[in-house]
Amino acid sequence: MHKIIANKKTSRTSRKRIYIAPCSFLFPSPSFAMASFALLLVALLVLVISWLWDYVILCLIWKPHIIGNKLRKHGIPGPPYKFFKGCNEDIKRMKEKADSLVLDIHDHNYLPRVAPHYLKWRDQYGKSFLYWFGPKPRICIFDYELARQILSNKSGHFMKNDTQPTVLALLGKGLVFVEGIDWVRHRRVINPAFAMDKIKVILYHIKNQNMVKELEDQASKNKNGETQVELDKEFQELTADIISHMAFGSSYKLGIEAFHAQKELQEIVVETLLDVQIPGSNYLPTTSNRRKWKLERKLRGTLLQIIQSRLGSEGSLYGNDLLGLMLEACIPTEHGGKQQQISLSMDGIIHECKTFFFASHETTALLLTWTVFLLSVYPEWQERLRKEVLREFGKDNPSGDNLSKLKEMTMVLLETLRLYGPAVFTQRKTMTDMAVGEIEIPKGLGIIIPFAIMHRDKKVWGDDADEFNPLRFQNGVTKAAKVPHALLSFSIGPRSCIGQNFAMMEAKSVMAVILQKFSFTLSPDYVHAPVDLLTLRPKFGLPVILRRLDVCS
Repeated sequence: MHKIIANKKTSRTSRKRIYIAPCSFLFPSPSFAMASFALLLVALLVLVISWLWDYVILCLIWKPHIIGNKLRKHGIPGPPYKFFKGCNEDIKRMKEKADSLVLDIHDHNYLPRVAPHYLKWRDQYGKSFLYWFGPKPRICIFDYELARQILSNKSGHFMKNDTQPTVLALLGKGLVFVEGIDWVRHRRVINPAFAMDKIKVILYHIKNQNMVKELEDQASKNKNGETQVELDKEFQELTADIISHMAFGSSYKLGIEAFHAQKELQEIVVETLLDVQIPGSNYLPTTSNRRKWKLERKLRGTLLQIIQSRLGSEGSLYGNDLLGLMLEACIPTEHGGKQQQISLSMDGIIHECKTFFFASHETTALLLTWTVFLLSVYPEWQERLRKEVLREFGKDNPSGDNLSKLKEMTMVLLETLRLYGPAVFTQRKTMTDMAVGEIEIPKGLGIIIPFAIMHRDKKVWGDDADEFNPLRFQNGVTKAAKVPHALLSFSIGPRSCIGQNFAMMEAKSVMAVILQKFSFTLSPDYVHAPVDLLTLRPKFGLPVILRRLDVCS
């Protein structure tokens, strides 16, 4: 497009001489372009300065200074804040040094290995102290009454702490991490899957699983009826198979694929757990990020394939497993001439599948692993449980109705959770300025409640708190210690673990079958070195020597 400029008074000849000039809005002058470029640079500079002020000056310097001074005045000291990295480098250094510690199998105080920083700072600063995860303040408490007030609070003033993107990629933003009305909705949808009649369905899968049969065949190849097995790996595979059946029904094989993708993601999470992320760094195409993205796509794609297959199935019902119950509650239906609101989105269902799959199989597998470890170390208790199982079931498969009769088994499992609970600590965050006991906690402060350390509090659990003593639970959980809520393995209050009954029944069932068939001792290859890799695990696995009872007799 051009503009024609001509003088009406010019002659015909001169009228032919016209000047064609480019439109200014399409072809701005050089001075105009330079001015625009300068304005753009100024705008970008303002944005950069604003970001530097908000993030660097306020978040990384000013806020830590103010919060640190405020809490020190209220009697909450702690290690000094270091720019950007907080206390993370100190934590890494202490944990790397402690990682070389190896314990005697009768020594259950592994805290110097997994939480050396908490122990050091508690001794140095007292039972409540402030430390820094990068630029984020966290207060660590060890008092049971404070823990009760925080975990049992129903006002919404204490919520789950901010979660790293890699952890969310692994676990999904399901029931464990959602808050407020979203948590209420998720809980309502998922709760029916954990009714006792649903939980008993797992016994069918335990009766028909192949693990025990394969172990029997393996032991039969030796004249003495013995075989050495990495039982921690066997339990991981077994519980993944059981959870796959419970969550995904006939699509359990795809569920196993999801399990393996999650295990790889867990490795990435552990590798980066103490890294302080620069804002936006999780979007950069680094080697770690690309690997994480690939596994996320694989995990999501597998879960979507399972869900779409279920949606495409014939019939009006989607099944009575966890996925079927979620779909039944979430797919819109006509009611009273109006379409009901969907309770969970497709993303919500995927998140819940991630959360349920990881949390359920991981918790139970580790409970079984540490139970076998303790029964190997204390053979007198192994024999007590075997007699109890044979008395109640004989050689028959365990049934849901009779599992409640295994009183001594329950005591051993609870003591295992006290000493070797899968979760070493839990976190909360204040949503407003709060007074908890005598502590004034500012809004947005992370609160750490270290279960593993509190479970060894001799003032609460007695002088034998570091020892294995299942008899402390002979009168139930609430009378095992000097406070009724002393066992925190499944947490307490409204956010307590929804799957605790499921985990206990599954563990009883598996242990009953193993005790019916085998006696077991630790292999000479076993090294006692518990490690916190999101959950508490034996660093070098659990090699166990199994002996077939029919051969031994």
